[in-house]
Amino acid sequence: MPIQILASDLADKIAAGEVIERPASVVKELVENSIDAGAKEIRVEIRGGGQRWMRVADDGAGIPASEVKTAFARHATSKIFSADDLFRIQTLGFRGEALPSIAAVARVTLITRARGEESGTQIKVDGGKFLDQRAAGAPAGTIVSVEDLFRHVPARLKFLKVPATEAGHSADLLAACALGFPHLRFSLVNDDRLVFQSPGTGNLIDAMVKVFGVEIASAMLQVQETNVIASEAKQSPYSNMEIASAQNPRLAMTTEIHVSGFVSPPHLTKATRKFIFLFVNQRWVQDRALAHAAVQAYHTALMVGRYPIVVLNINVPTDAVDVNVHPTKAQVRFRDPSAIFSAVQRAVRATITASAPIPAVNFPTRDFARPNAEDSQLAINLQRPHGVPSPASTVQSPDTYTPTHSHTDLPMLRVLGQIFSTYIIAEGPDGIYLVDQHAAHERVLYEQLRAERAGAQTLAPHASAGVAMQDLLDPAPIQLTPAQHAALDANKETLAAYGFRIEPFGNQTILLRAVPAALKKNEPRAALIEILDEMEQGEEPLEKSVDARLITSICKSIAVKGGMAMALEEMRELIRQLEQTASPRTCPHGRPTVIQLNVGMLEKEFGRK
Repeated sequence: MPIQILASDLADKIAAGEVIERPASVVKELVENSIDAGAKEIRVEIRGGGQRWMRVADDGAGIPASEVKTAFARHATSKIFSADDLFRIQTLGFRGEALPSIAAVARVTLITRARGEESGTQIKVDGGKFLDQRAAGAPAGTIVSVEDLFRHVPARLKFLKVPATEAGHSADLLAACALGFPHLRFSLVNDDRLVFQSPGTGNLIDAMVKVFGVEIASAMLQVQETNVIASEAKQSPYSNMEIASAQNPRLAMTTEIHVSGFVSPPHLTKATRKFIFLFVNQRWVQDRALAHAAVQAYHTALMVGRYPIVVLNINVPTDAVDVNVHPTKAQVRFRDPSAIFSAVQRAVRATITASAPIPAVNFPTRDFARPNAEDSQLAINLQRPHGVPSPASTVQSPDTYTPTHSHTDLPMLRVLGQIFSTYIIAEGPDGIYLVDQHAAHERVLYEQLRAERAGAQTLAPHASAGVAMQDLLDPAPIQLTPAQHAALDANKETLAAYGFRIEPFGNQTILLRAVPAALKKNEPRAALIEILDEMEQGEEPLEKSVDARLITSICKSIAVKGGMAMALEEMRELIRQLEQTASPRTCPHGRPTVIQLNVGMLEKEFGRK
């Protein structure tokens, strides 16, 4: 093909693909525009997860009538004027790509009135083409409605998740905005139901109460630390401005790094990293190095696979950070990344060392013994000799679980002890085995639940067959985040089939009345929240069905954790149960449960051969 200039509408759609990935991307761009416009209250409404319709309304400065059409031109912005401005950006937006990118892939209606103007302006754009512009009555501020997202690029629609999941992404975004700008009031209405509203008091603790709940917010530890570092500078390739560089010693500079916010004490953790909120000059960023710095500050204080709750704002001079890295503006580049990393790590470490209460250490006794029929129906009979099939192994179900025990994947093991309160040491006929106790218990629970679910569906194939359920003596009220509520809405039927009886209890609060029998010895509220967090993350790499994803989430939440001391008899019983599973060498997530050091390797290392 000859080299040619792309058609403008095609170029616009390609550029839009970098900025607009899903409905939450539209919400992000419009909300950031509202914040930059000086809004005090921002209201987001979505239907159909946002793909069908969304609206963002604010009480900001508005757009003058003479500039409304220009606002939809690519690279039109009021926030920067020269190359020097790229290194002192103080707004969230600056690229001039949001409105044209949204208008290129959807139908957009904008109504705005600038302060000081008597009437407002309404403009309609569809696929980048202007349809109508007229005067309209409107309050001061801006209202942007977006309909039929990706109607002009239908191939993108197949990459979207179900509406509840997409709504959850928008909820996560509004929660982050509330934490980054606690002085602003954010509201989210999903399918005509108010699911989130921040107080806008300016107090970060008040915002955390709405995002995390009262219990978590009240336990968080405040971080306040300022560091001053010295660095060097060089000439910017884009302007006459001096910027830092270790290669050019012409100009010494100092950078003040202020880290503030809240972190959770070591005993308050989550199963995923999604509760680590990091802001650079109030901009929500996705920076793995910063997240690692915050987690590393808890070194030796967290159980394996657990993560802290973090809300940190890192304030640095605008010329010490480059936000012009990616069109989504979610990534940044620091002039001195090692200094930022160290500042975050020191601030978090100092806070948890000085302020964190010492949690009471207790090692609850885990009952791995074979349960009787009255306790639970989840147990596979693990006491029978090898070769005698379990009743569950004869279950046949076309679309569920069919265990096929061979007992050849893992030999009989003799437990020797435990190291790091995480790994079980066992002796086998051909060497030493190290067993990850959490992964092993996950595998055992997974196969027990799958076996019972398969048996229930075989006995009642046309009914809503489920696993054994345990009613709670005192129903537990649970306040959910918007994202957790979205995950609950998307998986209500499956949760019910696995023994969770849940009732609405007003706004974002639910009432937990019953749990699977396997959960009866755990804290049910914490277990359900962890399961919802797991489900909200999406599909497991090895499990595609909703049923399988839920089972893996349940198993992860109730399995014995790394860092928990176990009695010798408990370890022996766990190993016996693991030997009886169909796939003893991996957990449901695909991680190995066992590492083997064979005799030949040991003899070679010790010079015996």
